[in-house]
Amino acid sequence: MKKYLLFLGLFGATALSSCEKFLDVNSNPNNPVVSTPNFLLPNVISNGIQTQMFTALRTPYITQYVVSRTANSGGNDQYYFTNAQSTNTFNYSYFYSGGNIPQLIQVAQAEGSVYYVGAGKIMQALILAHVTDMLGDVPYTEAYQGGANYTPKYDSQQSIYAVINQLCDEGVVELSKPASANFRAFYATSPSESGDILYKGDPAKWVRLAYSLKARQAQHLTKKQSYSPAAVLALCDKGFTSTADDAQINFQVAVAPLSNTTNIFGTTRSNFGTAVFSSNVVKYLNGTTFPGVTDPRFGILVPTTSAGVDPGAGTAAGTNVTPGTTFTDFYGSWYARDLGYFEAITYHELQFIRAEAAFRAGNKTLALASLKEGIRAHMAKVGQGGSNAVPPVTFPAISSAQISAYLASSAVAQTEAALTTLRPIMEQKYIAMFLNPDSWSDLRRLDFDPAIYVNFVYPTRTVNPVVAGQTDPTRRYPRRLLPGATEVLYNPNAIAKLFSDAGATTNDDYVTKPLWFDMP
Repeated sequence: MKKYLLFLGLFGATALSSCEKFLDVNSNPNNPVVSTPNFLLPNVISNGIQTQMFTALRTPYITQYVVSRTANSGGNDQYYFTNAQSTNTFNYSYFYSGGNIPQLIQVAQAEGSVYYVGAGKIMQALILAHVTDMLGDVPYTEAYQGGANYTPKYDSQQSIYAVINQLCDEGVVELSKPASANFRAFYATSPSESGDILYKGDPAKWVRLAYSLKARQAQHLTKKQSYSPAAVLALCDKGFTSTADDAQINFQVAVAPLSNTTNIFGTTRSNFGTAVFSSNVVKYLNGTTFPGVTDPRFGILVPTTSAGVDPGAGTAAGTNVTPGTTFTDFYGSWYARDLGYFEAITYHELQFIRAEAAFRAGNKTLALASLKEGIRAHMAKVGQGGSNAVPPVTFPAISSAQISAYLASSAVAQTEAALTTLRPIMEQKYIAMFLNPDSWSDLRRLDFDPAIYVNFVYPTRTVNPVVAGQTDPTRRYPRRLLPGATEVLYNPNAIAKLFSDAGATTNDDYVTKPLWFDMP
């Protein structure tokens, strides 16, 4: 018996020693602390673009694509906001997507996967561009440190714009290298899809995305003395060449363990059950703004039964619903398909950027051609027909003949001489940028000009009195979103500095303060 006990004791000591060594040199395989870039990039892409998608829960009310279904609701369309409404915009930028980019770039550089380095930098630029255009000053130099720093300082929007350009340029350098310089396949479908889920491994499309983003950001600066329409046009020339280049995410049927893979605008996620289409957008489509011209996108962007509602007015029960259902008319939109997609930046947007820059440069020939191409591209994209399963909506196809007829109509400038103001360009861009958050950037830098946005209706019922009471009439509109609720909780000193720098004392006052890009 003593022999067996001795043996057991020796075995136990040996086992314990081995266990200690095991714990010293091994990690839990079910809880990895590092990954390869092909498994990091899909998250960065999907959550990075979803950053804009979650912001689009708010901005369509500001830009009057939609308004509240209930009268006097005190909602976003009447310029009431909360910090919680900005939390997803901030958190997706810095945690769910942006926080993975430094590791993506680090491991990609270490193994020599230059295309992943480039894509990571361009995605970081895309995310930063959106979050700064919505919130203003944001963290960068002290960001992405996780638990090591919950209180990063906020960098100025001017410096963030410079970082965006730098990241795009650096990304272009990496993605312009030959395939032989890239270690890991940029996209793979086996054993599962990984890598570049945005462009399926086409580095040239990433380069065009970088230049398109640079063009968008440069066009935001029309109030600045440094603004150069020629520089914007040069960027457009290197940007998207067709709708096939559009940066967008496609939604899919959720397969366990996935969840919430349907459209943020769709019926399954039910975020817009209290919204209806505004009178502003409906008038552009139904022949009111352009008498005698019904837009072929009427019945696609919004149902033909939509009458439109002004902000604060509300709608009577049973009106402005999707035909044959009890759903609000919002769910009769092509953009509200559960398995549709969300556009971050597109070819048709780039054409309108080119048109505006050309107009400002005095090149009306190019301005007119780009205006018409932007309209054509958007109509061709949304006019493919199809249906929406819930509710049962069938969307009409738009023929090339219909597109040609609209382009030849009085809704579109027909000659260079007709381009006397920005209105013909910007109102068509507004229609084509349907629900996109960056429409708000245009409205702000153009000060919600009623000579351009002729259908825009200032809320007259229960509008936020602090916003409406601003002395400067151009400041009686929201110019920024509030800081996210998580930052108010965990980084209060930085938030206090934001308010102090803006000269604001309350949340309601803060949203009226223009951002750097929105000032001369």
